[in-house]
Amino acid sequence: MQDAVSSGLITDIILGLMALELLALFALRHRLNAGPSRLEIVASLTAGLFLILALRVALTGGPWQAVTAALLGSLAAHVTDQWLRWTRTAASPPGSAP
Repeated sequence: MQDAVSSGLITDIILGLMALELLALFALRHRLNAGPSRLEIVASLTAGLFLILALRVALTGGPWQAVTAALLGSLAAHVTDQWLRWTRTAASPPGSAP
């Protein structure tokens, strides 16, 4: 397990699971015709993706600039995710669930 963490393999596994999660959420949205939009799903998962990339760079001894860039990418995705949620809520009629 220590080798999986220090080599960054654990982050590769997590990224693979996140890809499966994306596909599952898209399929669920299509099947139910409800839930967050595809853009909202992608924005939410992208924030986590960038955090995992920052972790991978840090675990494998990559440059601090790459860690910083990944963290900034996560921040941008998070802000986008929140903006999408707020605009969807603002567009809902009063008294309806978001």
